Amino acid sequence: MISVIDTNILLDIFLPDPVHGESSLKLLETVYQQGSLVICDIVYSELSPQFDEKKLLDESLEKIGISIISPNTDTLYMAGQLWLQYRKKQKSRDRIIPDFIVGSFAMNQGDKLITRDRGFYRDYFKGLRLN
Repeated sequence: MISVIDTNILLDIFLPDPVHGESSLKLLETVYQQGSLVICDIVYSELSPQFDEKKLLDESLEKIGISIISPNTDTLYMAGQLWLQYRKKQKSRDRIIPDFIVGSFAMNQGDKLITRDRGFYRDYFKGLRLN
């Protein structure tokens, strides 16, 4: 089982978030027991401002067993198409294309997405397993 981890879960743990930190850590521990944990390079970029050194971020991810995988072109194309549908429907810029890359990455290159943002992903990524 490949669990794709969304940025919000990792920020809950790394910062730590007083409201969601403990529950996000427990969730991460649970999915770790079920298989591999991965993030895409978008999530890596979103995490980087929280670390003064790249080495510290890399070591933190390695310590908790998270691998970094780049999205393939099928994933990126899907993300762009879904973002276009969103823009036509919503007419807002609340969601940006990185959100769609993470969702498409989970659908195409993982088995499920670990996130707190389930409503958005449920609406735009039909069939994506969420945890």
